[in-house]
Amino acid sequence: MQKILVSRCLLGHRVRYDGGASGPFDQLQVWLDEGRVVPLCPEVAGGLPTPRAAAEIPGGQGVEVLEGRAAVITTEGEDVSAQFLSGAHQALELVQQHGIRIAILKANSPSCGNRLTYDGTFSGVKVSGEGVTAALLKRHGVLVFSELELAEAAEALAAQH
Repeated sequence: MQKILVSRCLLGHRVRYDGGASGPFDQLQVWLDEGRVVPLCPEVAGGLPTPRAAAEIPGGQGVEVLEGRAAVITTEGEDVSAQFLSGAHQALELVQQHGIRIAILKANSPSCGNRLTYDGTFSGVKVSGEGVTAALLKRHGVLVFSELELAEAAEALAAQH
């Protein structure tokens, strides 16, 4: 059975930076019940607490963080790039361990955003880009969807059987 990596916050786990959750979602519950879901919060896995200071990538590009050309900075000015990179690499290890080809990650997150991230100014401005974990997984051939694209993810999963 094809496994799916899913952001823990989308499963109703209270691991978001503000101590909240973003789910659960009906489609994710179906996959949970089928035993397909491998849950992970890259930020918590990387060693950050819950709650924690909000973090953004100046320029909004996770690939730049992967390549050492940008940092993930909190509202307090702390560089948390090492924790974000650790979480991304733990996500990649899970993907490789379970043969995962599809991930459902939290939209707009500096770790998990698959299409948009915040621009690093903490002003609510989003830019086209990917979070650190999403960028690393995409680089390794994983199809990354957000909670806004569950129908597309289900189609991709069905197409892989």
